Amino acid sequence: MRILVLLLLSVLAGWFSKLSWLSPVPPAPVNKTAPRPNIVLIMADDMGYSDIGCYGSEIPTPNLDKLAARGVRLTNFYNAARCCPTRASLMTGLFQHQAGIGHMTKEPNNQISYDYGVDGYRGEINRNCVTLAEVLKSAGYHTYMTGKWHLGSGNQDLWPLQRGFDRFYGLLAGASSYFNPVQPRGIWLDNKPVEKVEQPFYTTDAFTDQAISFMKGQQDKDPFFLYLAYTAPHWPLHALQKDIDQFVGKYRQGWEQLRETRSSRQVKLGVADAKWGLSPRPSTYPAWAKQDTAKQREMDYRMAVYAAQVSRMDQNIGKVVDYLEKAGKLDNTLIVFLSDNGACQEGGILGGGQTAAINVPDKYGAISHGGASANAFSTPCKGFKHVSYEGGIATPLIIHYPAMTKKMKGKLSASPGYLIDIMPTFIEVSGATYPKRAKDQEILPIEGKSLMPLLTAGTRQPHEYMYWEHENMRAIRHGNWKAVGVISSPWELYNLETDRTEQHNVAGQHADLVNKLDQQWTTWANSHKVFPKGSMKKDFSGEWNMF
Repeated sequence: MRILVLLLLSVLAGWFSKLSWLSPVPPAPVNKTAPRPNIVLIMADDMGYSDIGCYGSEIPTPNLDKLAARGVRLTNFYNAARCCPTRASLMTGLFQHQAGIGHMTKEPNNQISYDYGVDGYRGEINRNCVTLAEVLKSAGYHTYMTGKWHLGSGNQDLWPLQRGFDRFYGLLAGASSYFNPVQPRGIWLDNKPVEKVEQPFYTTDAFTDQAISFMKGQQDKDPFFLYLAYTAPHWPLHALQKDIDQFVGKYRQGWEQLRETRSSRQVKLGVADAKWGLSPRPSTYPAWAKQDTAKQREMDYRMAVYAAQVSRMDQNIGKVVDYLEKAGKLDNTLIVFLSDNGACQEGGILGGGQTAAINVPDKYGAISHGGASANAFSTPCKGFKHVSYEGGIATPLIIHYPAMTKKMKGKLSASPGYLIDIMPTFIEVSGATYPKRAKDQEILPIEGKSLMPLLTAGTRQPHEYMYWEHENMRAIRHGNWKAVGVISSPWELYNLETDRTEQHNVAGQHADLVNKLDQQWTTWANSHKVFPKGSMKKDFSGEWNMF
């Protein structure tokens, strides 16, 4: 009898051990003797590849430049071309289609649900994935978020606190007034709406101040993860006057000259190669000299307000770094900075909204700088937000981690990487465990590769293939070869080593390679919940047919 009881207990013990996978995220085997870093992930919104100083901009960004000088800059890092698909991939370590947001997420007061009836396009993050916050929380991290969520606002089960964050202050929606955000596009504190913000108010400042408050309020010495997702410099054009005053008049040179100046600076910095040349202005975009004086003055002002938004973000990043330094935490904090997509052309070629609406607190639609300016902010690349050309998917990436990047301090890396690599990087430095199941749901296997070998040794095993799809535009990268184009149209092919500005389509000279890449992309699309050809509800080709 005793033997039978012992056998039964043994079977039950094994059974219960398997049930541990049903917990939201299983406990991680943490090495208590090793100092695990704090992690600060900072994301800009709708910022172009060349919009900060250390990537070629005239906009002074001394705080980001200092992080770059003490850290590593990646010149071939990529996002997903759009706000919420990027956030879905960044937060989960999966492709955005796997997380359920292949296109967009539903916005408050928007009748479009973006649920197309298939798993890859549900319009909100699903439960077959885990977030960075859920994974890091399982490893003993405190988890804080301030800023823009944009992964689903209708279902509370998908909000930040329900997806692993201890504290949240910011927007569930994708955009709001910077000065007076009101519901349903207003501020939330944890799970409660803030009906009225105290004035004076500016979102970039408020997100930073609350992030620092969360960090200061922590009573123990356990590591923390902070996700600081600015809305800057996304439209509407809202900036503080003292910041705008620095830039008014500086853009009267026009967008062509601005691109030339930035391109030259990028070559000197090593961010770009002179042999690439500068992608031409789209033929449907007017020359600066063709604009009358009044229009030039207006466009200068729009670009000045945008520059002020970038500058203010940098000032606030400086406040975060200053807090970490004074608290003695900077050297053991991994800081990652990137943008969610390329520069934004939304609103029209010469900007959206009336000039008089700029900086009006209650005006928060697509009051923007426009496509001609976005073309300059994407220097030297072709394209911008929405599209899979380099200007739409290339992002600055700065990694600052003094404890681990001494060999790479101040250096550039051209090693390609993209959003799915952030999750495995954070897992490696934190000692966390990526789960197989969470909340009775199977969790899709991790897709990316850690960036840590790149930070410590300057090299890593690259992805054999890299993939993109958004709004019926697709791309695949294999080594230095990149195929790109609209689904159902012929592929274009570029050699990024010699032509990162995508000016010389050589698809006709490499038919076998194009066919191989087509088959590879199709295999990926079919296995990663990407819509088959021609099945989107809308033709988006108008977004990029100017190329």
